Amino acid sequence: MNAAEQATGLEVTTKIAAIVNLFKSHFPDAKADLNPWQNDPDTRNLVDPDSIDIGFHFPGWSRKLQSRSILLQIRFYQDPLDKSHRLIGLDAAGFNHQGEAWRLSTVENWQCVGNYQPAPEVNDKLKLFCRQVFELFN
Repeated sequence: MNAAEQATGLEVTTKIAAIVNLFKSHFPDAKADLNPWQNDPDTRNLVDPDSIDIGFHFPGWSRKLQSRSILLQIRFYQDPLDKSHRLIGLDAAGFNHQGEAWRLSTVENWQCVGNYQPAPEVNDKLKLFCRQVFELFN
């Protein structure tokens, strides 16, 4: 779900701002998009209501990132029994002019996969950013 729609209280809004600042500390040229999903019925059917989704756009194609935009999905699990809300992982996908270039998921093995992968040092920065987001929520 769009981060702007998830920012309903002070705690979540503060954490979203912290996530944006963390990302920009690693990738200063990035511009955050708190509404990466369109508000149409087809898109709404695909959106995970238990996620915070943020887009990051760069001022052109980044050779090191092998993309011009990154979609970040911070995924949560809402336990129906005790009503707890916990972070289960992050999915990041880089997009270029051909579509999805690469994907990194912390839900599985923290490996970047795709036809066009970021440079190793950028991959390390992405993983560090993911660990920092886990620290923020845990």
